[in-house]
Amino acid sequence: MRLLAKVSAGCFALAAFALVLSGGAVAQDKVKKDKGKETKKVELKVKVGDKAPAFESVDDTGKTVKSSDIVGKKVVVLYFYPADFTGGCTAQACGFRDDFEKLGKNVAVFGVSGDSVATHKLFKAHHKLPFPLLADEKGDVAKAFGVPVNKGGKSPTINEKGEKGTADRGVTIARYTVVIDLQGNVAAIDAVGNAGGDAKRIADIVSKLQK
Repeated sequence: MRLLAKVSAGCFALAAFALVLSGGAVAQDKVKKDKGKETKKVELKVKVGDKAPAFESVDDTGKTVKSSDIVGKKVVVLYFYPADFTGGCTAQACGFRDDFEKLGKNVAVFGVSGDSVATHKLFKAHHKLPFPLLADEKGDVAKAFGVPVNKGGKSPTINEKGEKGTADRGVTIARYTVVIDLQGNVAAIDAVGNAGGDAKRIADIVSKLQK
């Protein structure tokens, strides 16, 4: 418990650092406004009830991950986020970490951003995440679901020695979470406003699917 408390506290200690270095990621992580008017709501091409599109990517170890190997065998949660080590994305990742067991053994969780395998490896290790992170550097997985993808930038990093730095990020993906049921259909696909509370929201959705 004491170790978990220390790890959880670390999720929020980086917020100030992340806000300074994340730049475009943080700006694009919020609802954009144009001359005082909010942009139009994004119309996703994939909707609840649709067959989930096939996807393929690489995880934080460099291993290829194919939807055909997972979908239909487990409930799949893909949470798309802008950038590793940024404030909201750290809160979201730590939320899924802390509620990971509540989701159940028949659920596969994947964090997906435009960061590289190397940056994902650092992020996963630093926050002790128990699930894979997919390096969607060209935004192909996000685009398959119609999740908005913007240009890349710099992501803050922290290496194994605790030293802060930055790394290139291929694209910046909007914060959306997708749930794919055991029939391979999209059970939920939503823009996420409360990053830190996303895991609890998804746990409720997954629980209903397993009843």
